[in-house]
Amino acid sequence: MSISASATPQKIHEDSRPLVLGVLALQGDYAAHARAFASLGAATRLVRKPEELEGLDGLVLPGGESTTMLKFLEKKGFFEALRAFVAGRPCFATCAGAILVARQVLHPPQRSLEALDATVERNAYGRQIDSTILTLPTELAGGPLEMVFIRAPRLVRVGPSVEVLARRDGFPVLVRQGHLLAATFHPEMTADTRVQQLFLEMVRSHKQ
Repeated sequence: MSISASATPQKIHEDSRPLVLGVLALQGDYAAHARAFASLGAATRLVRKPEELEGLDGLVLPGGESTTMLKFLEKKGFFEALRAFVAGRPCFATCAGAILVARQVLHPPQRSLEALDATVERNAYGRQIDSTILTLPTELAGGPLEMVFIRAPRLVRVGPSVEVLARRDGFPVLVRQGHLLAATFHPEMTADTRVQQLFLEMVRSHKQ
């Protein structure tokens, strides 16, 4: 049975306060994430300092280079503040973001936020030239989903509390665990906003 995100974009009710989503803006195409969520009626805020996490209903961790992000996060207690936020507030992690939230990182090992019960392998599908666009079935309503993989990681293990919403070659590429949503592809690079809609539903549910 498919889950609730529909094929037609749904605006947040005009009579309610817009959800405020932060987008970690240290590296990667964070602007594309902000545009996608803004098109669905959410207020977005670029986050470059730990104090800018205050007042957010949810947070997006974009793709990019996870080791570069870690270097920025090591400053001014940002890593610890982000770990505390992700532990209890809705978070949507894509590509390098999925590496940051995973419990264990391989190839090579590196520090992570250890929020998602999963083991992730970095650059599992090869170099930039091996990036690809696939259309794959998911548990979302509305049929197969176009997915853009760019130097994508691979989830080689997920725990029993992790719900797999889509797979590539048998490996999870879209997963949900409680208030966390993670994708090894780039939903912000297509016109299909079903994954973003799902995250907004998760944020609204968490607020209620």
